[in-house]
Amino acid sequence: MPRLALYTFGALKSPLADPAPPTRDFHDRAGGIYQRISRHPGYLAHAEAAEGERGAHFELDWGAWGEYAVPDWYGKGRTPETIALAATLSLWTGLQPAFDAVYTGPHREALTRRRDWFERATHPTHACWWVADDVTPTWREGVSRLEHLDDHGPAPHAFTFRHPFDPEGTPARISGAAADGSE
Repeated sequence: MPRLALYTFGALKSPLADPAPPTRDFHDRAGGIYQRISRHPGYLAHAEAAEGERGAHFELDWGAWGEYAVPDWYGKGRTPETIALAATLSLWTGLQPAFDAVYTGPHREALTRRRDWFERATHPTHACWWVADDVTPTWREGVSRLEHLDDHGPAPHAFTFRHPFDPEGTPARISGAAADGSE
């Protein structure tokens, strides 16, 4: 049975190393939110690096998830002192479980604060696509799918929760996706 891959990306207003209250608040909330999401029905796995310094994304070992990568439009730092981004890469049993995890509970609450932490997005902030059971998506693939979505719009190759496709490439529907601003 195919699984849903989900890549998310956002540029933060300030580097992760910034001790200012908004950045600290974002970082402090993130760990608990990711723990809750990992217990959500339909969650399978997410990219985790070996232990490392906050902001050392590009130097860490991400195992089967591959070398860390970001979209071409990200123009901020790449060192632990300057990196100003938040990205996730995860696997799900289907569209509805992933959507529900993102747009309910503590993650939904965090989304209401995104303007405090993130720059206003001019590109897509997430891309979904289907992978075979034995495939682990990579960071580079997530970036490629997000950039494809930005260049060509939603298609079976890369789509959003608002404009999803099923594993066969047919347009699909997700309960609650049309009215919640899930773009």
